[in-house]
Amino acid sequence: MSNKKTIAVVGATGAQGGGLVRAILADKDGSFTVRALTRNVASDKAKSLSGLGVETVAADLDDLTSLKRAFAGAYGAFCLTNSWEHHSPEKELAQARNLAEAAKQAGVRHAIWSTLEDTRQWVPLTDTRMPTLKGRYKVPHMDAKGEADRIFTELTVPVTFLLTSFYWENLIYFGLNPKKGTDSRLYFTLPMGDKKLPGIAVEDIGKCAYSIFKRGAEFIGKTVGIAGEHLSGAEMAAALGKALGQEVLYNAVTPDAYRAFGFPGAEDLGNMFQFKRDFNQIFCGARNLDVARSLNHSLQTFNAWLDQNKSRIPLQ
Repeated sequence: MSNKKTIAVVGATGAQGGGLVRAILADKDGSFTVRALTRNVASDKAKSLSGLGVETVAADLDDLTSLKRAFAGAYGAFCLTNSWEHHSPEKELAQARNLAEAAKQAGVRHAIWSTLEDTRQWVPLTDTRMPTLKGRYKVPHMDAKGEADRIFTELTVPVTFLLTSFYWENLIYFGLNPKKGTDSRLYFTLPMGDKKLPGIAVEDIGKCAYSIFKRGAEFIGKTVGIAGEHLSGAEMAAALGKALGQEVLYNAVTPDAYRAFGFPGAEDLGNMFQFKRDFNQIFCGARNLDVARSLNHSLQTFNAWLDQNKSRIPLQ
Protein backbone atom coordinates (compact mmCIF):
# COMPACT_ATOMS: atom_id res chain seq x y z
CA MET A 1 0.00 0.00 0.00
CA SER A 2 2.91 2.36 0.73
CA ASN A 3 3.81 2.69 -2.97
CA LYS A 4 0.32 3.83 -3.91
CA LYS A 5 -0.52 7.47 -4.57
CA THR A 6 -2.98 9.00 -2.14
CA ILE A 7 -6.10 10.87 -3.23
CA ALA A 8 -7.54 13.06 -0.49
CA VAL A 9 -11.30 13.14 -0.88
CA VAL A 10 -13.34 16.02 0.52
CA GLY A 11 -16.89 15.03 1.44
CA ALA A 12 -15.93 11.38 1.60
CA THR A 13 -19.08 10.46 3.52
CA GLY A 14 -21.33 12.40 1.14
CA ALA A 15 -22.63 11.92 -2.40
CA GLN A 16 -19.87 12.81 -4.86
CA GLY A 17 -17.00 12.15 -2.47
CA GLY A 18 -18.50 8.87 -1.36
CA GLY A 19 -18.83 7.75 -4.96
CA LEU A 20 -15.14 8.48 -5.56
CA VAL A 21 -14.11 6.64 -2.39
CA ARG A 22 -16.01 3.56 -3.53
CA ALA A 23 -14.51 3.76 -7.02
CA ILE A 24 -10.98 3.83 -5.60
CA LEU A 25 -11.71 0.98 -3.19
CA ALA A 26 -13.18 -1.13 -5.99
CA ASP A 27 -9.95 -0.87 -7.98
CA LYS A 28 -7.99 -3.36 -5.88
CA ASP A 29 -5.01 -3.48 -8.23
CA GLY A 30 -4.95 0.25 -8.96
CA SER A 31 -2.11 2.61 -8.18
CA PHE A 32 -4.15 4.84 -5.86
CA THR A 33 -5.31 4.74 -2.29
CA VAL A 34 -7.81 7.01 -0.58
CA ARG A 35 -7.68 9.41 2.34
CA ALA A 36 -11.19 10.27 3.46
CA LEU A 37 -11.74 13.79 4.76
CA THR A 38 -14.66 14.39 7.08
CA ARG A 39 -15.57 16.90 9.78
CA ASN A 40 -16.45 14.15 12.21
CA VAL A 41 -14.29 11.03 12.24
CA ALA A 42 -16.55 9.61 14.97
CA SER A 43 -19.66 9.59 12.76
CA ASP A 44 -21.14 6.26 11.73
CA LYS A 45 -20.30 6.87 8.07
CA ALA A 46 -16.69 7.74 8.91
CA LYS A 47 -16.39 4.69 11.13
CA SER A 48 -17.71 2.48 8.34
CA LEU A 49 -14.95 3.78 6.05
CA SER A 50 -12.34 3.17 8.73
CA GLY A 51 -13.68 -0.36 9.03
CA LEU A 52 -12.88 -0.86 5.35
CA GLY A 53 -9.28 0.14 6.02
CA VAL A 54 -9.65 3.69 4.70
CA GLU A 55 -7.43 6.37 6.22
CA THR A 56 -9.91 8.83 7.72
CA VAL A 57 -8.84 12.30 8.81
CA ALA A 58 -10.67 15.26 10.31
CA ALA A 59 -10.84 18.39 8.19
CA ASP A 60 -13.11 21.42 8.11
CA LEU A 61 -13.57 23.54 5.00
CA ASP A 62 -13.61 26.65 7.19
CA ASP A 63 -10.21 25.74 8.67
CA LEU A 64 -7.30 26.17 6.26
CA THR A 65 -4.82 24.60 8.67
CA SER A 66 -6.85 21.40 8.92
CA LEU A 67 -7.06 21.19 5.12
CA LYS A 68 -3.32 21.69 4.64
CA ARG A 69 -2.71 18.93 7.16
CA ALA A 70 -5.22 16.64 5.45
CA PHE A 71 -3.75 17.26 1.97
CA ALA A 72 -0.12 16.86 3.09
CA GLY A 73 1.66 14.16 1.10
CA ALA A 74 -1.32 13.50 -1.16
CA TYR A 75 -0.89 13.13 -4.91
CA GLY A 76 -4.46 14.23 -5.64
CA ALA A 77 -7.31 16.09 -4.00
CA PHE A 78 -11.00 15.95 -4.82
CA CYS A 79 -12.45 19.32 -3.82
CA LEU A 80 -16.07 20.33 -3.41
CA THR A 81 -18.32 22.52 -1.31
CA ASN A 82 -21.90 22.01 -0.20
CA SER A 83 -23.90 25.22 -0.37
CA TRP A 84 -27.08 23.50 0.85
CA GLU A 85 -25.61 23.23 4.34
CA HIS A 86 -25.58 27.00 4.85
CA HIS A 87 -27.11 28.72 1.76
CA SER A 88 -24.25 31.25 1.77
CA PRO A 89 -22.36 31.86 -1.48
CA GLU A 90 -19.83 33.98 0.40
CA LYS A 91 -19.09 31.08 2.73
CA GLU A 92 -18.81 28.77 -0.27
CA LEU A 93 -16.29 31.10 -1.93
CA ALA A 94 -14.24 31.27 1.27
CA GLN A 95 -14.25 27.48 1.54
CA ALA A 96 -13.20 27.12 -2.09
CA ARG A 97 -10.29 29.49 -1.46
CA ASN A 98 -9.23 27.39 1.52
CA LEU A 99 -9.33 24.26 -0.63
CA ALA A 100 -7.28 25.86 -3.41
CA GLU A 101 -4.73 27.34 -1.01
CA ALA A 102 -4.38 24.04 0.85
CA ALA A 103 -3.87 22.15 -2.42
CA LYS A 104 -1.28 24.68 -3.53
CA GLN A 105 0.63 24.73 -0.26
CA ALA A 106 0.56 20.94 0.07
CA GLY A 107 1.99 20.54 -3.42
CA VAL A 108 -0.91 18.44 -4.66
CA ARG A 109 -0.09 17.30 -8.20
CA HIS A 110 -3.70 16.99 -9.42
CA ALA A 111 -6.83 18.52 -7.96
CA ILE A 112 -10.37 18.08 -9.21
CA TRP A 113 -12.69 20.98 -8.40
CA SER A 114 -16.35 19.97 -8.63
CA THR A 115 -17.88 23.10 -10.05
CA LEU A 116 -20.78 24.59 -12.00
CA GLU A 117 -21.32 27.49 -14.37
CA ASP A 118 -21.30 31.08 -13.15
CA THR A 119 -24.68 31.91 -14.67
CA ARG A 120 -23.96 35.65 -14.56
CA GLN A 121 -21.86 35.17 -17.71
CA TRP A 122 -25.16 34.62 -19.54
CA VAL A 123 -27.64 36.39 -17.25
CA PRO A 124 -26.05 39.58 -15.88
CA LEU A 125 -27.45 41.11 -12.72
CA THR A 126 -29.18 43.77 -14.79
CA ASP A 127 -31.15 41.09 -16.66
CA THR A 128 -34.71 41.05 -15.34
CA ARG A 129 -35.63 37.65 -16.78
CA MET A 130 -34.92 36.15 -13.37
CA PRO A 131 -34.59 37.84 -9.97
CA THR A 132 -31.21 38.73 -8.50
CA LEU A 133 -30.67 36.88 -5.23
CA LYS A 134 -28.60 37.83 -2.19
CA GLY A 135 -27.65 41.09 -3.87
CA ARG A 136 -25.13 39.81 -6.40
CA TYR A 137 -26.13 36.39 -7.71
CA LYS A 138 -28.61 34.87 -10.12
CA VAL A 139 -28.12 31.24 -9.07
CA PRO A 140 -26.09 31.52 -5.85
CA HIS A 141 -25.00 27.90 -5.48
CA MET A 142 -23.86 27.78 -9.12
CA ASP A 143 -22.40 31.26 -9.38
CA ALA A 144 -20.21 30.88 -6.30
CA LYS A 145 -18.70 27.65 -7.60
CA GLY A 146 -18.12 29.12 -11.03
CA GLU A 147 -16.60 32.26 -9.54
CA ALA A 148 -14.26 30.08 -7.48
CA ASP A 149 -12.75 28.54 -10.63
CA ARG A 150 -10.49 31.56 -11.01
CA ILE A 151 -9.09 31.04 -7.50
CA PHE A 152 -7.66 27.65 -8.50
CA THR A 153 -6.34 29.17 -11.72
CA GLU A 154 -4.79 32.23 -10.06
CA LEU A 155 -3.04 30.04 -7.49
CA THR A 156 -1.75 27.83 -10.36
CA VAL A 157 -3.18 24.68 -8.81
CA PRO A 158 -2.92 21.78 -11.30
CA VAL A 159 -6.66 21.37 -11.56
CA THR A 160 -9.42 19.76 -13.58
CA PHE A 161 -12.76 21.56 -13.47
CA LEU A 162 -15.50 18.93 -13.26
CA LEU A 163 -18.97 20.10 -14.32
CA THR A 164 -21.48 17.79 -12.69
CA SER A 165 -25.19 17.29 -13.38
CA PHE A 166 -28.47 16.85 -11.52
CA TYR A 167 -28.08 13.87 -9.18
CA TRP A 168 -30.79 11.30 -9.74
CA GLU A 169 -30.38 10.69 -5.99
CA ASN A 170 -32.15 14.04 -5.53
CA LEU A 171 -35.31 12.01 -6.12
CA ILE A 172 -34.50 10.13 -2.91
CA TYR A 173 -32.87 12.62 -0.56
CA PHE A 174 -33.57 16.16 -1.75
CA GLY A 175 -37.35 16.29 -1.92
CA LEU A 176 -37.57 16.26 -5.72
CA ASN A 177 -39.45 12.96 -5.83
CA PRO A 178 -42.90 12.63 -7.43
CA LYS A 179 -45.62 13.86 -5.08
CA LYS A 180 -49.33 13.15 -4.82
CA GLY A 181 -51.68 15.89 -5.94
CA THR A 182 -55.11 16.62 -4.56
CA ASP A 183 -56.41 14.05 -7.02
CA SER A 184 -54.10 11.40 -5.45
CA ARG A 185 -52.15 11.08 -8.70
CA LEU A 186 -48.36 11.36 -8.74
CA TYR A 187 -46.76 14.48 -10.22
CA PHE A 188 -43.11 15.13 -11.04
CA THR A 189 -42.54 18.89 -10.93
CA LEU A 190 -39.90 20.87 -12.82
CA PRO A 191 -39.95 24.41 -14.26
CA MET A 192 -38.19 23.43 -17.48
CA GLY A 193 -40.94 23.11 -20.05
CA ASP A 194 -39.89 20.62 -22.73
CA LYS A 195 -36.14 21.19 -22.31
CA LYS A 196 -33.63 18.51 -21.36
CA LEU A 197 -32.15 18.08 -17.88
CA PRO A 198 -28.68 16.46 -17.75
CA GLY A 199 -28.68 13.92 -14.92
CA ILE A 200 -26.34 11.34 -13.47
CA ALA A 201 -25.98 8.80 -10.65
CA VAL A 202 -23.58 9.89 -7.90
CA GLU A 203 -21.72 6.59 -8.25
CA ASP A 204 -20.95 7.54 -11.83
CA ILE A 205 -19.62 10.95 -10.80
CA GLY A 206 -17.17 9.11 -8.56
CA LYS A 207 -16.15 6.71 -11.31
CA CYS A 208 -15.63 9.55 -13.79
CA ALA A 209 -13.57 11.51 -11.28
CA TYR A 210 -11.41 8.47 -10.57
CA SER A 211 -10.79 7.98 -14.28
CA ILE A 212 -9.69 11.62 -14.54
CA PHE A 213 -7.19 11.07 -11.72
CA LYS A 214 -5.89 7.91 -13.41
CA ARG A 215 -5.40 9.72 -16.73
CA GLY A 216 -3.72 12.58 -14.94
CA ALA A 217 -1.92 15.18 -17.04
CA GLU A 218 -4.34 14.70 -19.95
CA PHE A 219 -7.01 16.57 -17.98
CA ILE A 220 -5.05 19.14 -15.98
CA GLY A 221 -6.19 22.62 -16.94
CA LYS A 222 -9.27 21.22 -18.68
CA THR A 223 -12.99 21.54 -18.01
CA VAL A 224 -14.85 18.23 -18.20
CA GLY A 225 -18.63 17.99 -18.12
CA ILE A 226 -20.42 14.73 -17.38
CA ALA A 227 -23.97 13.36 -17.47
CA GLY A 228 -25.58 9.95 -17.73
CA GLU A 229 -28.47 11.14 -19.89
CA HIS A 230 -30.18 14.32 -21.05
CA LEU A 231 -33.90 13.87 -20.41
CA SER A 232 -36.95 16.12 -20.49
CA GLY A 233 -39.30 16.30 -17.52
CA ALA A 234 -41.87 14.35 -19.50
CA GLU A 235 -39.31 11.62 -20.28
CA MET A 236 -38.30 11.40 -16.62
CA ALA A 237 -41.93 11.21 -15.52
CA ALA A 238 -42.61 8.40 -17.99
CA ALA A 239 -39.56 6.46 -16.80
CA LEU A 240 -40.56 6.98 -13.17
CA GLY A 241 -44.07 5.78 -13.89
CA LYS A 242 -42.82 2.63 -15.58
CA ALA A 243 -40.39 1.85 -12.76
CA LEU A 244 -42.86 2.60 -9.96
CA GLY A 245 -45.73 0.75 -11.60
CA GLN A 246 -48.10 3.70 -11.49
CA GLU A 247 -48.61 6.73 -13.67
CA VAL A 248 -46.42 9.78 -12.97
CA LEU A 249 -47.49 13.01 -14.66
CA TYR A 250 -45.08 15.78 -15.56
CA ASN A 251 -46.05 19.04 -13.86
CA ALA A 252 -44.31 21.73 -15.92
CA VAL A 253 -44.72 24.76 -13.68
CA THR A 254 -43.28 28.17 -14.43
CA PRO A 255 -40.01 29.28 -12.79
CA ASP A 256 -41.99 31.99 -10.97
CA ALA A 257 -44.31 29.34 -9.51
CA TYR A 258 -41.33 27.21 -8.47
CA ARG A 259 -39.60 30.15 -6.79
CA ALA A 260 -42.78 30.76 -4.81
CA PHE A 261 -42.92 27.24 -3.32
CA GLY A 262 -41.31 28.66 -0.20
CA PHE A 263 -38.98 25.89 0.92
CA PRO A 264 -35.38 26.86 1.80
CA GLY A 265 -33.52 27.39 -1.47
CA ALA A 266 -36.65 27.48 -3.65
CA GLU A 267 -35.65 30.75 -5.31
CA ASP A 268 -32.13 29.47 -5.96
CA LEU A 269 -33.46 26.25 -7.49
CA GLY A 270 -36.13 28.08 -9.47
CA ASN A 271 -33.47 30.28 -11.02
CA MET A 272 -31.24 27.25 -11.60
CA PHE A 273 -33.88 25.35 -13.51
CA GLN A 274 -34.78 28.49 -15.47
CA PHE A 275 -31.12 28.90 -16.46
CA LYS A 276 -30.95 25.28 -17.59
CA ARG A 277 -34.17 25.80 -19.56
CA ASP A 278 -33.30 29.11 -21.17
CA PHE A 279 -29.71 28.13 -22.02
CA ASN A 280 -30.42 24.47 -22.62
CA GLN A 281 -28.19 23.97 -25.63
CA ILE A 282 -25.22 25.50 -23.83
CA PHE A 283 -25.83 23.63 -20.57
CA CYS A 284 -26.37 20.25 -22.22
CA GLY A 285 -23.54 20.85 -24.68
CA ALA A 286 -21.10 21.28 -21.81
CA ARG A 287 -22.02 17.79 -20.57
CA ASN A 288 -21.15 15.47 -23.42
CA LEU A 289 -22.43 11.94 -22.92
CA ASP A 290 -19.63 10.46 -25.03
CA VAL A 291 -17.04 12.09 -22.78
CA ALA A 292 -18.71 10.63 -19.71
CA ARG A 293 -18.84 7.17 -21.32
CA SER A 294 -15.15 7.38 -22.23
CA LEU A 295 -14.37 8.01 -18.57
CA ASN A 296 -16.80 5.41 -17.22
CA HIS A 297 -17.70 2.46 -19.42
CA SER A 298 -20.38 1.36 -16.94
CA LEU A 299 -22.22 4.72 -17.09
CA GLN A 300 -25.85 4.17 -16.06
CA THR A 301 -28.94 5.29 -17.90
CA PHE A 302 -31.84 6.71 -15.90
CA ASN A 303 -33.79 3.48 -16.45
CA ALA A 304 -30.89 1.39 -15.16
CA TRP A 305 -30.57 3.63 -12.12
CA LEU A 306 -34.30 3.35 -11.48
CA ASP A 307 -34.14 -0.44 -11.66
CA GLN A 308 -31.71 -0.37 -8.72
CA ASN A 309 -33.20 2.51 -6.74
CA LYS A 310 -36.96 2.70 -7.36
CA SER A 311 -37.81 1.24 -3.94
CA ARG A 312 -35.85 4.07 -2.25
CA ILE A 313 -37.88 6.88 -3.85
CA PRO A 314 -40.46 8.20 -1.36
CA LEU A 315 -43.98 8.58 -2.68
CA GLN A 316 -45.88 11.27 -0.78
